[in-house]
Amino acid sequence: MSGFGNSFETEALEGALPIGRNSPQKINYGLYAEQLSGSPFTAPQAVNERSWLYRIRPTVKHSGRYRKVDRRFIRTAPMAREESDLPLGQYRWTALPIPAEELTFVTGLRTLTTAGDADSQAGMAAHLVFVTKSMENEYFFSADGEFLVVAQEGRLRFRTEFGCIDIAPGEICVIPRGVVFKVELPGTPARAFVCENYGATFTLPDRGPIGANCLANPRDFLTPVAAYEDKEEASLLYVKWGGDLHVTEIGGSPLDVVAWHGNYAPYKYDLRHFSPVGPILFDHPDPSIFTVLTSPSGTPGTANVDFVIFPERWMVAENTFRPPWYHRNIMSEFMALIYGVYDAKPEGFVPGGFSLHNLMLPHGPDAQAFEQAVHAELKPVKLENTLAFMFETRLAQRVTGYAAGVPQLQADYIACWASLEKRFDPTLRNA
Repeated sequence: MSGFGNSFETEALEGALPIGRNSPQKINYGLYAEQLSGSPFTAPQAVNERSWLYRIRPTVKHSGRYRKVDRRFIRTAPMAREESDLPLGQYRWTALPIPAEELTFVTGLRTLTTAGDADSQAGMAAHLVFVTKSMENEYFFSADGEFLVVAQEGRLRFRTEFGCIDIAPGEICVIPRGVVFKVELPGTPARAFVCENYGATFTLPDRGPIGANCLANPRDFLTPVAAYEDKEEASLLYVKWGGDLHVTEIGGSPLDVVAWHGNYAPYKYDLRHFSPVGPILFDHPDPSIFTVLTSPSGTPGTANVDFVIFPERWMVAENTFRPPWYHRNIMSEFMALIYGVYDAKPEGFVPGGFSLHNLMLPHGPDAQAFEQAVHAELKPVKLENTLAFMFETRLAQRVTGYAAGVPQLQADYIACWASLEKRFDPTLRNA
C-alpha cells in the first residue's frame, strides 16, 4: 500500500499482470481483462481515472436481472420534501446507540441528510451505518456515488475487488463509485459515518500559498494489494442505483481480481497523519485550512463536497478569539465528533453525535465556550484527544424522515445560545 492519485500495479500471483499491454489476446492463468472507468474516456489526462482488472470471471456474469428490494432507511437526493416536516433551523443529535439486531453494512445504512441530485452527479448524502454482523456471501456497490467511510466506534474490514482495507476510529477509507466490496466485523459492533459523494471524485485540495507540504500528504494514502476470492458459492450482489436498492444472484465471489493496475481504486487514510497549519500570531483562520479531501464543482474554489477535520493542534494566537467565531456562510455543514471534546461545544456535542448547520443559518460557539474564550489567559494551549469532522457542501442538506424521527434529536439545541447576553456599552470604549 502506498501513495495517492498515482497509477498502481499489484498482483496476487506472479505473472498475472500483463506487461506492456492492457488486454492481450490471452492472459496468464486463464484470467479475463476488464476495465473499470471512473471518468469519461476522453476526460483530460490529469483527471482521467481508470483501472484494468484481471479476474477469474467477468462481472457481466450473473444469474438473472436485478430486482428491486426494500431500501429500508437509505435515501438519495433529490429527496421528497414531504419526507421530513422539521422546521428550518440548526440541529444536533446525541449519539445513536448501536442496535442489538443483526445488521450488515447494507441493512445498517441510515441516511441522515441529502443534497443535490444523484442523477445529475451533483451533491451528496450523509449516512450513519451500524454493523453488527459480517457480510458473508453478500456483496455491494453504489452506482450513485463514491463512499467515504469515517470509522467512529469499532473496526471495519472492507474486502474489495482491489484487496483488503481495515479501518479503526480515526481512520477513513474511500470506495470509488462502482467498486464491489463486502464489509466484515473483525471485533465488536461498529458505528461509522458515510459521505456518499455524487459528484467529482475526492482529491487533495490545492494548497495555494501553503505550498507543497502540510495538510494531507499523498504518501499517507494507502491503496490495497491484490487479493482474490475463488469461491463457487451462490451469493447475492446488492447495487444502489438511481436511489433504489437492487439485488441479483451470482454463482461465485465478485472479489476475484488476481491482479490490477491503474489509478481508480479504493484507499485508506489515518486522520492522525494530517499536518494542520494555523495562525502563529493573531486571528482565527477559515476552516478550509483543515480540508483533507475535496470533490470539486464546476465553479473554481467552490466544492461539491469538502471533507474537513478538526484534529489535535496547538492554539497560540495572541489577542484572538480562538474558537470558531459566529458565522453564516454559503456552505452547509454536517459535522460529527469521533472522539474527545470539541472546543466550540464542550457540552452536548458528544462522541458519535452529529449536527447540521445549513447554508446561511447562523451558528458558532455556545455560551459556555464564548465565556471561556473571552476570559481565557492566552498562553499556548494544545487541544488534545479530540477529533471532529465535517461534510461540507455548497448545496442545502435536507434532513431525512429517519433523522427527524429519532429520539436523539436534541429539541433544545438552540438553547445553547440563549444565555448569550447583550454586552454593548457605549461608555466602555476599551475592551
